[in-house]
Amino acid sequence: MPCFDVQSVRKDFPILQRKLRGKPLVYLDNAATSQRPVQVIKALEEFYTLHNANIHRAIHTLSREATELYEEAHEKVRRFINARFFEEIIFTKNTTEAINLVAYSLSFKLKPGDEIVTTVMEHHSNMVPWQMLRDHFGIKLKFARLNEKGYLDLDHLNSLITDRTKLVAVTHVSNVLGIVNPIEEIVKMAHSKGALCLVDGAQSVPHLPIDVQKLDMDFLAFSSHKMLGPTGIGVLYAKREILEKMEPFLRGGDMISTVTIERPDWNKLPWRFEAGTSNFADGYAFGVAIDYLERVGMDCIFEHEKEIAKHTLNRLINEVEGIKILGPVEDRIGVISFYFEDIPPDLVGLALDEEGVAIRTGCHCAQPLHEHFGISGTARASFYLYNTFEEADYFVDTLKAIIKRYRNL
Repeated sequence: MPCFDVQSVRKDFPILQRKLRGKPLVYLDNAATSQRPVQVIKALEEFYTLHNANIHRAIHTLSREATELYEEAHEKVRRFINARFFEEIIFTKNTTEAINLVAYSLSFKLKPGDEIVTTVMEHHSNMVPWQMLRDHFGIKLKFARLNEKGYLDLDHLNSLITDRTKLVAVTHVSNVLGIVNPIEEIVKMAHSKGALCLVDGAQSVPHLPIDVQKLDMDFLAFSSHKMLGPTGIGVLYAKREILEKMEPFLRGGDMISTVTIERPDWNKLPWRFEAGTSNFADGYAFGVAIDYLERVGMDCIFEHEKEIAKHTLNRLINEVEGIKILGPVEDRIGVISFYFEDIPPDLVGLALDEEGVAIRTGCHCAQPLHEHFGISGTARASFYLYNTFEEADYFVDTLKAIIKRYRNL
């Protein structure tokens, strides 16, 4: 049993009360985006109703209120991931922009022949920016392989890291395999060769407790919309001493301290990396989402998801004929990617949708990973704190019926 009341949690999510074609909505596409609780929805309404004004600009009451709420959200993120300093939390548009910020800044410092190491299990957002550095700046890009079960081959990864390696970029949790990579060990590998380590936390920060000081990562990128918050807000965490030496990604507006016709001077951290008018309303609501997750408890959310995933996987493997599961059965969070050799993933997804079950189909922005397994796409069910075992059973039972009906045509 989870250490929180799932039914009470579900009451906070209005969309979960919706019916599709007369059937209750079973939302299992949480790896793409989560749903929002009423507290976050009301926070947006409250901000625009009572506090709406530009931040860091004026001395009037509304501007001061908006600034305080926006900065308070930064502080909530700092506490949530246990960063040392307020200045280490930069709000971006999403995980993708956060990673691109690092790539752009590194482009000023890297030289031809310098190396970046990543893996074949990465989301495109943690692969394409490094390909850009390779193609335009002569950087050597290396990819760590997976073992036969889908786990990262740590020996191979370690062998790729050399004295020329400047950055190791790795996902914390695979959005396809559900595997939790041993980040603390990977960070130590990178640091032993003098390299920095960037962690894509888009699939980990919403689902399990994160302590950036304990893990000692140099960069962590994640998104609000995958953790109950609004779209259009993401986070780049970076150690303060690293940020102080980095070039800003975007220039103008709030990231400026002073400007003359000869030169600008940058604002203090973290604002020098938040150019222009910030997404302050969604930033405030993001802080409310963090409040919600902390009330439920990240340890409890993690255990709840693992138990649902374990239960669902056992039923799929034992009851659904011909199903192929990507990745290991054990040691994974609530992400299950699967396929059938005789039934296209899109057909499975559409048939499930007819029964009220929302899943994802395709390559999930991880084409090289699917190519590694020799397939073009999968169907993916992904769980979160508001999903129930009853929903998992409905998903499996519905899938069984769909497969039986298809094969009897």
